[in-house]
Amino acid sequence: MYLGIDVGGTKTLVASLDDDGVIVEKQKFPTSQDYGQFLNDFTTTLNSFNNKDFRAVGVGIPATSIDRYAGIARAFGNLAWKNVPVQADIEKIVASPVAVENDAKLAGLSESMLKPDFRRLLYVTISTGVGYSLIVDHMIDPNIGDGGGTLIMLEHNGEMVSWESFASGKAIVATFGRMAKDITDAPTLDTIARNISVGLIELLAVTEPEIVVIGGSVGRYAERFIDPLNQYMKGMETPLFPMPKIVPAVRPDDAVIYGCYDYAKQIFGNS
Repeated sequence: MYLGIDVGGTKTLVASLDDDGVIVEKQKFPTSQDYGQFLNDFTTTLNSFNNKDFRAVGVGIPATSIDRYAGIARAFGNLAWKNVPVQADIEKIVASPVAVENDAKLAGLSESMLKPDFRRLLYVTISTGVGYSLIVDHMIDPNIGDGGGTLIMLEHNGEMVSWESFASGKAIVATFGRMAKDITDAPTLDTIARNISVGLIELLAVTEPEIVVIGGSVGRYAERFIDPLNQYMKGMETPLFPMPKIVPAVRPDDAVIYGCYDYAKQIFGNS
């Protein structure tokens, strides 16, 4: 058995998976802004699982700065935690080896495993914030994506602001007064697509992927705006800069959990 822990800004999803990557049990709990309380809540949740014997554990965290050698998360976008030893603390609770990585990178890894014909995959998660990752030969590129959409500065309504500030799920609610799941009208979906496209073109120039996958809580409804998004991107295409295909994530809700499993197997193998 493997354990996946998807730590979100508002909720945490914990799931056990068998050796073939099939989810056996899963539970959610609110993510506390107090790190100590989070560990207590995680322990309580884990104690309710039927199976607690794990080969390895993968942890996805919304961190914007990670010391991967020490397993310490330095800073977060939507959590008040700072310099927390996530790897060591989780290892004490689960008594199993633990691998910690940025959640968007794990989600991208998961989606890349479903697309074996593509060597370079760019994953973009549109949720509360905006995150992204580059997966090369089904391995995470650790140099791309930690800061997410907060570090991509763009002109919007006459000001230089972060991409996340106008393209994220939080921005969608602030602008339209509705969550993505409640938006179905074409003009609003077109605006959402345009706001995503202006940051995405910056990423494509740097990462040069063969395919782009859109995930996250907003990406869950990407089928509604994927056509105008592809049209906006095609409008910026040149003979020297062809646009890759943009597709919705196959498993937007559980992509990080499956990525935790894939990453744990890559790091620790089957032993």
